[in-house]
Amino acid sequence: MSTMVRGHDHFRLGLLFAVGSAFTFGMSGPFAKALMGAGWTPTAAVTARLAGGALVMAIFATIVKPDWIREARDHIRVVVAYGLIPIAGAQLCYYNAVSHLSVGVALLLEYTAPILVVGWIWGTTRRRPRTLTLAGVGLAVAGIMLVLNVFSGNAHINAVGVAWGLAAAICAACYFMMSDQVSADGNGLSSITLSAAGLVVGTVAVAGLGLTGIMPLTFTTNDAVVAGLTVPWWVPVGMLAVVATAIAYTLGISGVARLRPSFASLVGLGEVLFAVLCAWVLLGESVSVTQGLGGLVVLLGLALARQGDRSAEITAATWPDAGPLEEIAAGART
Repeated sequence: MSTMVRGHDHFRLGLLFAVGSAFTFGMSGPFAKALMGAGWTPTAAVTARLAGGALVMAIFATIVKPDWIREARDHIRVVVAYGLIPIAGAQLCYYNAVSHLSVGVALLLEYTAPILVVGWIWGTTRRRPRTLTLAGVGLAVAGIMLVLNVFSGNAHINAVGVAWGLAAAICAACYFMMSDQVSADGNGLSSITLSAAGLVVGTVAVAGLGLTGIMPLTFTTNDAVVAGLTVPWWVPVGMLAVVATAIAYTLGISGVARLRPSFASLVGLGEVLFAVLCAWVLLGESVSVTQGLGGLVVLLGLALARQGDRSAEITAATWPDAGPLEEIAAGART
């Protein structure tokens, strides 16, 4: 009986951590948008977040795996590609989408990554997905069309924002595929090393785009408006770096370590709902009834797609913004 009780406590604690992780990750978009309202460019907001995440993960990696820097040098090609596309690319595209769209719509577009993964696997393996998977994909597509008000007679779609959101989805899909290749090639690259070094590469890459003038990089000391209150610029920066990155990653690692990865990734879908809630509370962004219904349809479709295909790529592809939590947890347990 005591073993069963401990098991339930273990599950409840893991569920609490996973939900907390989804909630804190959901704060990323609203705090970034608050900075943009204060004059920061998306590139600057991404740089601030990645730099904070890189610092935290470097400390974590140094404690758990002291030789991570040497290992990163030994696998520099994989680390650089990972830092450039899934980390820097996904977040830069997502934040640019947030600058043109509401937080909820931008994140839902990024969450179409599982659909892209399904299509990629189907096209490259010639293995038709299960009917439940295809039904889930169809539901998700229909939900996205509802969110974008495609069926409305007076629909106004911000094409630039949608393009950035879909680009974020492509980068997120690349993350899942690249992570699968790394774990399967037997080269011994630790997931902790890949995560920490990838964040460092991502920070340098995004900052480099700004410093060279390729992407606008503007930091300001203007006050920001959060939840109707005027606060100093360092408040959203600190919340973005500490809460939406450091604490979010820590809670995610702890949650996945106590839950089955497939279940934890499903809980991670709650990030979309939390992001919409945070955007409403912190920024005053409203969601129409049709958009809310569309969002629920998208989440239901993604859940069905994951349920229909138990392959590692699809199971992992339900938590794009959270980063490599499943791989980090797996590395931490070994």
